[in-house]
Amino acid sequence: MDEHATPLLSKESSSSSSSSSSMVVSSLKWVLKVVMSVIFVAWVVFLMMYPGKLGDGVLTKWREVSSKTLFGTTGFYNISSFSPEKKKSQIVTNFIFNPSISRIAGSMFLIFSGPILVISVLASLYLIISGEEKIFTKKKIPKFPRFRLWTFPILVDGPFGVVSAAEFLGIMIFSVFFLWAIYAFTMRDLDLLEFFHVLPKDRSIILLEVTALRFGMIGLLCMVFLFLPISRGSILLRLIDIPFEHATRYHVWLGHITMAFFSLHGLFYVVGWTMQGQFIKLIFEWKANGIAVLPGVISLVAGLLMWVTSLHYMRKHYFELFFYTHQLYVVFVVFLALHVGDYIFSIVAGGIFLFILDRFLRFCQSRRTVDVISAKSLPCGTLELVLSKPPNMRYNALSFVFLQVRELSWLQWHPFSVSSSPLDGNHHVAVLIKVLGEWTAKLRDQLSKLYEAENQDQLLSPQSFPKITTCVEGPYGHESPYHLGYENLVLVAGGIGISPFFAILSDILHSKRDGKACLPKKVLVIWAIKNSDELSLLSAIDIPSSCPSFSHKLNLEINIYVTRQSEPLLEDGVVHKMVNPSVKLRTNGCPMSVLVGTGDNIWSGLYLVASTIGFISMITLLDIFYINKFKITAWWYKGLLFVVCMVASVLICGGSVVVFWNFWGKKTGKVEANGHNYLNLNGEEPNAPSAELKGLDSEEDIQNFITTRYGTRPDFKEIFESLNGKWGSVDVGVIVCGPASLQSTVAKEIRSHSIWRSANHPLFHFNSHSFDL
Repeated sequence: MDEHATPLLSKESSSSSSSSSSMVVSSLKWVLKVVMSVIFVAWVVFLMMYPGKLGDGVLTKWREVSSKTLFGTTGFYNISSFSPEKKKSQIVTNFIFNPSISRIAGSMFLIFSGPILVISVLASLYLIISGEEKIFTKKKIPKFPRFRLWTFPILVDGPFGVVSAAEFLGIMIFSVFFLWAIYAFTMRDLDLLEFFHVLPKDRSIILLEVTALRFGMIGLLCMVFLFLPISRGSILLRLIDIPFEHATRYHVWLGHITMAFFSLHGLFYVVGWTMQGQFIKLIFEWKANGIAVLPGVISLVAGLLMWVTSLHYMRKHYFELFFYTHQLYVVFVVFLALHVGDYIFSIVAGGIFLFILDRFLRFCQSRRTVDVISAKSLPCGTLELVLSKPPNMRYNALSFVFLQVRELSWLQWHPFSVSSSPLDGNHHVAVLIKVLGEWTAKLRDQLSKLYEAENQDQLLSPQSFPKITTCVEGPYGHESPYHLGYENLVLVAGGIGISPFFAILSDILHSKRDGKACLPKKVLVIWAIKNSDELSLLSAIDIPSSCPSFSHKLNLEINIYVTRQSEPLLEDGVVHKMVNPSVKLRTNGCPMSVLVGTGDNIWSGLYLVASTIGFISMITLLDIFYINKFKITAWWYKGLLFVVCMVASVLICGGSVVVFWNFWGKKTGKVEANGHNYLNLNGEEPNAPSAELKGLDSEEDIQNFITTRYGTRPDFKEIFESLNGKWGSVDVGVIVCGPASLQSTVAKEIRSHSIWRSANHPLFHFNSHSFDL
């Protein structure tokens, strides 16, 4: 098996590598970590300080310093330039944003958005230096359980779901920041009123408008982080090794908070304008110098539509409405830039720029049609698709892909966990799809048509032969295979949630068979299903073939709980071996694209750096040769130009890198003509060791390791107490894959057991219907 088939697994250092070079690499990585940490902490501290006078003073000093640099070459706005009749409506905005100082969008971008871009560039360098291989060595097992912020659950019920100690700490920090920001802005607003010599009624209106502006600013500070978690292949997510399905939760939380403050921002203005009797006039106002109101109204309406349709009930019952409405983020961002101009938009530009980078890369990847090598339907109504991939594509167990089938819909994308290990073969990725909704039912019907057509192949012309045309985004997932770093693993699944655990088991067994570094010695699988027909899912993994005599290398237990049947059916003993006929599809040798989040570190780094340099160069040249030369002063127009530069830099500079990256990927990962003949209908590669070893006398019956219980649910309290006695309470990894109720139940029970506190990465991996696209 070549090195591409074993991504991120340990290998012995080559004899030629010297200890000095290793020390240099380690030192450089340490320096990069320290620099990134310092920049991040300083950036967050400044954002937290900004609502107070100290933060405002720091920003003022920064603008004075940067005004003497290239980033300070923009026009001036002074409050004295406004006519008396306009002062009343504009004085609040211009006092708060200090227009007597040069409106330096460049300086605002550097201090608010620059740090996160610098961290991203350093992160790409760190990943390149780290290389693609992770070394797992024997760990020293602690004598006592340890408390870990990222894994210990603090909250297990409620609107946030299961919340770890680190996540709870983050929630508390943000809550304190919001209270502090409201207090600090209120104090500054009361001091600001001393500058206005107006009637009491007008003072109330001014106070309403000032408060509205402050709420808008708090919303912008939240929006600084809003787009970071939903960049699926983000360098930052890979750096801290947070999978996308976890990061999505943070986006949901931030989205609720951001829209709450933006809604208060708009509401306070509406009340103030109504008190003035100028609501209709002001709401359609689109000023050149100053805040343009109408674009803000359009942006807020788009944001409210996204917010309402993203609520849990709407997402669950009207997912397509949520998905299509969420595409209004383009309207939301563009009209926000028109509303506030480049100067204020620079505050949130960093996160949005990183999202545009990720979105363009995903667009390029998803344009390629991907071969479905084979497909089969299991008796329980679950489908298995085997997709073609190039040999140089790297991913880990617990990854997932977004899948589009063009015969069903050109717009719908659905996420599914990968059920195959990267060690299963060089040329394929398998996914299991449970038929639950309309889209999956159509896919099942399409497969039925394919099977019928296969039986009457000679009667059909190539044009009329049914087909499946798929596009794929991903795979996405953890940067490192952390599940290989535990001596003991507990895998808890509900229904189709068993799918990613097949990849984990296959990963472990292949590593054991090939003699690779792999710590797990004991694995307990707890699988809760409704009916016994779901036992057929076990046919998706052939454990004895993956690792003959596996019982001598791995202590494996599979406990299955059939909750809706009190006793087994007659055919339950063999149902897991029964599958419907497979369909081998006609392919064109077109595998998945390598332009993925876990793709080549060098190319992804070049893509980020080229786009960032291109953006800074474009905005600088635009300021010098257009905005300043022709004295462009309209805020909304400069905001539009700012967004255009962001998009253009990604399309032109980043797109150039993507062209060469794609060419390199095709050249190095080319699938030979008829290369899919390497795989049989079960998605196996005959030249792989697992196939060669099939049928040896060392093969064992997997049924000896399976215990099936009917009419009962797993008692996690009893299970974990039993594990404490058998395994001890240290070096245990717990992974839960299933609905939120299962996650809460498991977290609630094991929170009181030391087994949880010892785990470095117990992961709440959501099933395929819990993703937010």
